[in-house]
Amino acid sequence: MRGMSSIAKNDPASHLAENSRKLLSGNLILVGMMGSGKTTMGRALARHLGKAFADSDEEIQKRTGVTIPHIFDIEGEAGFRQRETIALRDLLERENLVLATGGGAVLKEQNRALLQENGIVIYLKANVHDLWQRTRHDQNRPLLQTEDPHAKLAELFRLRDPLYQQVSDIVVQSGKQNVNALMLQLVEKINAFSHTCQQE
Repeated sequence: MRGMSSIAKNDPASHLAENSRKLLSGNLILVGMMGSGKTTMGRALARHLGKAFADSDEEIQKRTGVTIPHIFDIEGEAGFRQRETIALRDLLERENLVLATGGGAVLKEQNRALLQENGIVIYLKANVHDLWQRTRHDQNRPLLQTEDPHAKLAELFRLRDPLYQQVSDIVVQSGKQNVNALMLQLVEKINAFSHTCQQE
């Protein structure tokens, strides 16, 4: 399984323990760039599967009472990332949750371990042009408030794509297909992944 440590791979007991929490929690964790559709897909998956839904960015805003851009203005990205780790840790103590994470959640190694250990991680992958089309009018994206948001997205994608790949159990292209079709495709992939893990 991608992202598993070499120790876990060589230790059957450790492997079993990791798979146990990953699968038994019932959690599905969506990662990917801003604009990849994590919140939209997360809500659809949760509704279809009868699970609760949470968005880590919404959780942070609820806890602080202010917007993400305001947190960035006052505390900088480092302050926001600290709050993000705390929110992720608390949310992932729950079970049967579909969690949409922020685009930068994978930047910290601590977060990547949290995600991998506490649910099936799904990478919604989209190309930079589609991401730009979906985010270019959104004022709530602090990292894109630059003269050239397309170039910024390309830079973020280059840095983050390997990390999304590293933590994910399932990768799916969130391209032009409609939400329902993509959601049903994802359900099939989730079932296949769970079945494979149970056979190991």
